[in-house]
Amino acid sequence: MTYCVAIRVNQGLVMLSDTRTNAGMDNIGRFRKSFTYHVPGERAMAIMCSGNLSITQEVKQTLTRQIKDAETQPENETLLNCATMHRAAQIIGEAMGIVQKRYRSSIEMQGASADASILFAGQRRGGKPRLYMIYAQGNFIEATADTPFFQIGEHKYGKPILDRIIRPETSLVDAAKAACVSMDSTLRSNLSVGMPLDLTVIPRDTFDFKARRRIEADDEEFLQISHSWGAALKRGFEDLPSVLD
Repeated sequence: MTYCVAIRVNQGLVMLSDTRTNAGMDNIGRFRKSFTYHVPGERAMAIMCSGNLSITQEVKQTLTRQIKDAETQPENETLLNCATMHRAAQIIGEAMGIVQKRYRSSIEMQGASADASILFAGQRRGGKPRLYMIYAQGNFIEATADTPFFQIGEHKYGKPILDRIIRPETSLVDAAKAACVSMDSTLRSNLSVGMPLDLTVIPRDTFDFKARRRIEADDEEFLQISHSWGAALKRGFEDLPSVLD
């Protein structure tokens, strides 16, 4: 399984994913689920993947082949040259639809699930930061002021902190902290989610990445967030009034 969270606030975009895959209790693997795309000074984008790994890897390879082919056929439309982030989401959705049509029936005949989903976030010059959730069918929805974050995978453990903290006016720094707390809560409650993590931060109107880094299990900043959050929860619990006379 996996856990990926993406947040859109007024100051930009934050994305955080784990790297664990689980095809059974004794078949645990590590695969990157976060990938970035960049045209310096013009656009910065990232995708995160959840679900059937063979499906999402093929979608990723389809997007990469499109970009490679455009080097000799510049008229071809890709994530790096399309007119809008909405169109970029459509390109990812179209790739998902093609891969699902090719493999879904044979995967399901073997008793496995072909379901997959992708979070896509980015900004191009002349547009706003945008965040989309793309489904297995290739359709998608966009984050709004009422719903400024999306989660895929094992989302339930990390949702409460996001519900309480994330608003459009939340700072980019606080959004990144909330994503780390959300991930820490999930890591503690679900063995199918595991380190290391991949963090991507795209500040508004920079068309570049403020952070694009791997967080290992011994990362001092992440450990400090985890320990401080645990201590704060304990203090808050101890301060609660008793429900017993």
